[in-house]
Amino acid sequence: MILTDTGFWYAFFNAKDKHHQQSVVCMQNLDEGLITTWPVITETSYLLEKALGVPSQLRFISALDADYIAISDITKNKLGRIQQLIKKYADLPMDLADASLVILAEELGHGRILSTDLRDFRTYRWKNHNPFQNLLLPDS
Repeated sequence: MILTDTGFWYAFFNAKDKHHQQSVVCMQNLDEGLITTWPVITETSYLLEKALGVPSQLRFISALDADYIAISDITKNKLGRIQQLIKKYADLPMDLADASLVILAEELGHGRILSTDLRDFRTYRWKNHNPFQNLLLPDS
């Protein structure tokens, strides 16, 4: 499963985004499933509705029904780790959606991600020392 961030989803559903074409090509060439978190879904849904209106938000939510997109829950026992991460990366700052993806990478044992957020996902480390591998923008 490949982790997916808000920026990837926003670019995929927004034809005016500078990363739209890359995200479409990436989706067409996938050979494994995608996974995201509820904070990413919430953030993406909000941004799509604000920028493009309700129809775009609904297209995104409909896509979540696809069998190749898994959704990871954040349980209460993860709140301590979320707080640690947000404190550690306060200078960026880190938001809940990004913290949820770091935790998910730790659970999955890899940091392969689709994201347009180059600065943050170059900086974040899962299990405190493992870097993320951005599959959407590998050469950036």
